[in-house]
Amino acid sequence: MSEETNNNEELENVELLNEDTDSEYSNDDLFNITSWGADLSFRELINMYDDDELLKPELQRKYVWEKPEASRFIESILLGLPIPSIFLANTSDNNKLIIDGYQRIMTVYDFVKKGVFSKDNKVFKLTNNKKINHRWRGKSFNELTELDQKKIRQTTIHAIIFEQKHPKENDSSLFQIFERINTSGKILKSQEIRNCVYQGNLNKLLFKLNSNEIWRTLYGNTEEDSRMTDLEFILRFFALAQDEIKNKNEGQISLKLFLNDFMGNKDNNRKAKIEMLESDFINTITQINDFIGINAFKNINVENSYLNRFHPTIFDSVSIATNYAIKREIDISSIQNLAQKHIDLLNNPEFKEYSSNRTTNLENINGRINLACQILFGINYE
Repeated sequence: MSEETNNNEELENVELLNEDTDSEYSNDDLFNITSWGADLSFRELINMYDDDELLKPELQRKYVWEKPEASRFIESILLGLPIPSIFLANTSDNNKLIIDGYQRIMTVYDFVKKGVFSKDNKVFKLTNNKKINHRWRGKSFNELTELDQKKIRQTTIHAIIFEQKHPKENDSSLFQIFERINTSGKILKSQEIRNCVYQGNLNKLLFKLNSNEIWRTLYGNTEEDSRMTDLEFILRFFALAQDEIKNKNEGQISLKLFLNDFMGNKDNNRKAKIEMLESDFINTITQINDFIGINAFKNINVENSYLNRFHPTIFDSVSIATNYAIKREIDISSIQNLAQKHIDLLNNPEFKEYSSNRTTNLENINGRINLACQILFGINYE
């Protein structure tokens, strides 16, 4: 399966724009990192996980190995066979984030510590077939000899550990490290990686808001995207509304990098900011749903009939303009013919240009938001 097909398979309800697809970027942060090797015993890794010093990426919420695969890995340890290295990243609070190796670590953790296999929640016994050595076939950890139990605990696995030395205020390099090193077998989309790297209050808020019924209706899909595209649109609403964007009218942004920086910014994860962002989003989508309607984030055809797809740049312009009008204390409920004004906006030649070409150009971002403010609410975006 090609990268393009893989990235688009979950987006049947979303209008795809070339300018909005993830483009590669590089910045100096990538070179402000250091890495080293360390041999960690499984006893150490188990203790670190119990003490919340070893963090699993939110992306990997589910254990995916089947029992035969997990059993063969345990057997490899007991046989003393070489084990592939794992990749960890030191976080700013001195914990370690698992970049690659989660399935291996959790297999041993479940077998040794929990005694329960995560896939079926039954006692974790090695498979009882000829692929497993007869000495350990069908046995749980507690049924192994004391010598074999010690061997598993004392076996070391080589870890390559990364640490970002600068800047200290965010984990910008970790995004690129994860993007380049992760070997999970599928091409990860940007929001999936953010979900792994930028774990905090903002990440939790995105998940909370993504399940909101009004948002699901306006987005046009009651099922949450498995590749987290819907989460990225909520993040986009927050990030593109910042003064850093509004106060500039020239230049181009890397949307991927800008969203990374916003999500990794510690100020955006503080309680007061999280409460404000949540209130902004809920108030905005509620007003949009009530007074513009369920087609607010869709485009129209030549007959002024709404299309079925969610449109990213229509979403960011209408939602940010509505949020701005709310903050300007505009009584949206008193505006006459708002649904018709919405169609007028979509037919506006300048708006069409700003929303379809060079969509990450600052002039076009602010231009389409300003037109939405003017046509829908009679105000300027300033």
